[in-house]
Amino acid sequence: MKYILLVAIPYVFVLGLAAISDVETPPIDSEQVGFRGTGMVQMTNPRIAAKLEDANQPPDEFGPVEPGGDLAKDIYENVQVLGDLTDDEFNHFMLGVTTWVSPEEGCGYCHNEENLASDEKYTKVVARRMMQMTRTINNEWSDHVGATGVNCYSCHRGNHVPEYVWTDENYHPEANKGFAASRNDQNLAVDVNGHTSLPYNAMADLLTSPDPQIRVQSNLALPTRQGGQSLQTTESTYSLMINMSEGLGVNCNYCHNSRAFGDWSQSSDKRVTAFHGINMVQELNATYLDPLASELPENRLGPNGDAPKAMCMTCHQGVNKPMYGWEALNDHPKALVAQ
Repeated sequence: MKYILLVAIPYVFVLGLAAISDVETPPIDSEQVGFRGTGMVQMTNPRIAAKLEDANQPPDEFGPVEPGGDLAKDIYENVQVLGDLTDDEFNHFMLGVTTWVSPEEGCGYCHNEENLASDEKYTKVVARRMMQMTRTINNEWSDHVGATGVNCYSCHRGNHVPEYVWTDENYHPEANKGFAASRNDQNLAVDVNGHTSLPYNAMADLLTSPDPQIRVQSNLALPTRQGGQSLQTTESTYSLMINMSEGLGVNCNYCHNSRAFGDWSQSSDKRVTAFHGINMVQELNATYLDPLASELPENRLGPNGDAPKAMCMTCHQGVNKPMYGWEALNDHPKALVAQ
């Protein structure tokens, strides 16, 4: 979570404070996005915005291919996902994948180039599963990704592994030392909780299984097993919300009305989109990403042996619409949407 410095203090002290607490200094732009008096204001640091714009440029597109021709499944061996594409569409998409994920190694990153049908490389097995996941996103989660959809580049950005993924944070080297026995997964600042004292394992609790209890306020006077929410559940929710805020580069009022955070009728429509996004990430982690632990080599796993998983930052990378709404399905509509 980033905090905005609003008071005038000596310049030297500002430098020291910024060095230790991630302070954003003026000028800061503000935009009223709701009714006056509701605090629906978005704050933007123009210097950070300029850096994000440079970092969120879409890749060059290759353009569509001509329709028609024999299907890939009738030409190549062991085509389990993309067999419904024509030969030209298939090779066109493979060119895109290598550009998005392995621009230096090319086809050899996933394939034995002497036997392209072989599954001997774990990267090919993982890539196949990721293609299935991408089709699931584009087919079943349009309430979140809309018509723009996603492709491999949405997360990978030219890297073998997306830059912004997470693994179980309980491994932190200080987690079991000194008073850490009673730390309860908090009071240890790490990236995933915005360097706060909030629970640093919130995503493992809230983003890896369907329908977890993501709640802030209890419906009862006292937390009980019959529907109440504990203080740690509340704190885990705050930790997740901070993570989402950082991932989208927005503050809480992007989705919530500050006078009634829990009231859906007073929230923006973006809260509904975010709700579908949370549910989508839960499904992706539980169904596609976490199970890949058995396929990955040790150097790709977290210290606790779990597979890297997704969060909002994985795709958004600091902006509210990934790459500012780039139409990710333009070049490969058939490959990225199951027929």
